Parts: sequence; structure tokens; C-alpha cells
Amino acid sequence: MSENLNLDLPVGELALMPLMGMENFTRKLDSYISSWRVERNSNIKNDNPLYKNYFKESYINMPKLSRFGTGEAKCTLLESVRGVDAYLIVDVTNHSCTYKMFGEENRMSPDDHFQDLKRVIAAINGKAKRINVIMTFLYESRQHKRTKRESLDCSLMLHELESMGVSNIITFDAHDPRVMNAIPLSSFDSISCTYQFIQSLLNSKDDFIIDSDHMMIISPDSGAMQRSIYLASVLGIDVGMFYKRRDYSVVIDGKNPIVAHEFLGSNVKGKDVIIVDDMISSGDSLLETAKVLKDMQAKRVFAICTFGLFTNGFNKFDEAYEKGEIEGILTTNSIYQKEELFSKPWYISVDVTEYLARIIDSLNHDASISAYLDPNEKIHNFVKEYVERKINKIWINNV
Repeated sequence: MSENLNLDLPVGELALMPLMGMENFTRKLDSYISSWRVERNSNIKNDNPLYKNYFKESYINMPKLSRFGTGEAKCTLLESVRGVDAYLIVDVTNHSCTYKMFGEENRMSPDDHFQDLKRVIAAINGKAKRINVIMTFLYESRQHKRTKRESLDCSLMLHELESMGVSNIITFDAHDPRVMNAIPLSSFDSISCTYQFIQSLLNSKDDFIIDSDHMMIISPDSGAMQRSIYLASVLGIDVGMFYKRRDYSVVIDGKNPIVAHEFLGSNVKGKDVIIVDDMISSGDSLLETAKVLKDMQAKRVFAICTFGLFTNGFNKFDEAYEKGEIEGILTTNSIYQKEELFSKPWYISVDVTEYLARIIDSLNHDASISAYLDPNEKIHNFVKEYVERKINKIWINNV
């Protein structure tokens, strides 16, 4: 719990505004914040004008998004947003959301979700005290740089939000955090879930030996190297990297096919290896990396990726698990997860709602979130507790 928030006045009345597909996720955030405020600030009276509506059973202010028969849409506000500190929560990858267009069912694309976000901003602009956007998966983040005559979609999106009056943009693990340079005068935070991943991974198995002789962090390509180095440094273990050799003369499904994976690093034989990346799309690259690591006689292969998109389904992952090429895959609940995914023996879901709720609660008081963005101490303490639990278990079994 954020101990010092009772010293800071809230920016405005808190309003959590989920867009389509984020209702359940937002209810979890809401539950955490409402309970914390009662525990933490019981001395504050709700009739205090400086803390207007500070204690509420729910802070959710649900916007209504309606569609016309042509597929066009509009946003209608069902509750007042005058003077609120609004947090718009959107998952642009949620393909489970649908709408009717000319009598036919259509799945919502990332473009549809982004247009809905702008509709909500347009409806509350000029009334809300502050507008914050929590875009769990950064829209168009894979198109973040220009290498030839092509669009620069992520930068355009950020400029649009800035021009519409958005004060803070928060996302999880942006594909390339340097995209924030597109809006240098605006607040942009790309938050990492390193602590949550380590906690979930270590809780899934009680036999990890956390040192460079028994464990190794693997970056599947140069783009994930920074994430891998950070995780390796906090755990105090070695890191290795694969270089993806691609055929740049061919384009398949919008990308150059990988010819081979070249490994740079120390011997992985007999070690538990953890592949670190920001997302699983089709998963082909991840599974190829896992297979190569098993061929190099790695003991077990785990993967931790913030976003599990699984765009080509789960069959290849099932096959890799049955062959022993992958032991476990961890992704967060920050984006839509198919119900089928939870039945997979190789899958571990990482809940980030408490983490995000702490950040929202702090931002609503204009308090620092630095401690949440740099969880080094928490990670070290958790790893220490894990090792102590393991030693105690061994001691009890030997008595």
C-alpha cells in the first residue's frame, strides 16, 4: 500500500473509464483502490470538500459506446465527469469484442479500439480536470520507426492523443520505449512487470537454483537485449543472445523470414533458461529459439513475455510442450486472454492489476511512481525469501 498518499490531496475525483473488453480488468483495479483508501485514510471525512467522493464503493464511470448500422459510432457519457481525474483503460488487441455492421458481425480491430478511445476523449474533454490514458498494449508500437517510405503510425497516434489534451499516457513494456521521443513535452511511462514475472515464475516451481551455473537469461534477438540484461542483473545470473539471420530478399506475412538463429553466449547445457521478450505474436520465433536451446542440452526452457497474442493459435505450443522443448510460458493479463489458454499445462498467467492499481492510486495524488518503476529491492527480497523457503524445505525433509 502507498503509505504517504494520505499526505497528498487528490488531483480530482477518481474516475476509472474502461473501454470495451476491459470491464473485468477495471473491476479488479477498482476493488484494490477502494479497499486501500478505506484502510489508509480512515481519518478523512467524505464531506471534506478537498476529498470530494474520495471514498466510494466503485470509481468506475462507464462510457457508453454505440454503433449505427453502418458501423459508425459515438460515445455517450452516463455519469458526470465534471472535474474528475479520468483514467481511460483500453486494450487495442482485444479481438473478442464485436459489433454489427450492415447486419453482419464484425470483430473489433486495433483501429476500431483506438477510434473508440478518441470518441471517449472527445466526450469528456473540457469537462474532466485531467485525462489519462492507460493503453496496456501500445497501439501501432510495432511500427515505431521509419526505415523507408512508410507510415510512422505509433508516433502519429501519440501526437493525436497529445493534441486532444491527454496529460499522461501509460503502457506496458513498449516495443521500443524510445517512441516517447515523439512527444518529448508530454508524460509517457512504459512500465515493466519484472517483479510480477519473477514472483510468478519462482512460485510455479520450487527447485530453481538461482546462480550462473544453473540458470541463464536468453534474449531471442537484439531488440529484447535490454530487458534481458535488466532481468539477469537483478537475479545475478548470466545472459545470452540469439542473432536472427533473415532473408531480406523475401517478405512473407509482412516480415522477412528467419534463416537461422545464431547463439552468442556461454554454455547452456544443464541449465534452466528463461527467454525474455515483450510479446508472443505467432510464436514461431520463440519456439524455434526454444528448440535450438533444447538441442544445446538446456535443462528446461521457460519464456516470459508481457503480451501473449497467440495470433496463430495454440497448436504449435502444445506440440512443443509435448516434445519437452518448452516447459512454461508466462504472459500478463494486461490484454485479452482466451479462456482456452488457462487450460494449457504450459501456461502461467501473471496478474498485473494490483501493480497497475498502485500506480493509478499514486498518480491520482500526483505522487511519485518511481518505486514501482524500479522494483530492484522488492525482487532481491523475494528471491532471498524463495531461497530461504527452499533451504527450510530441504531441512524439514531431512529431519
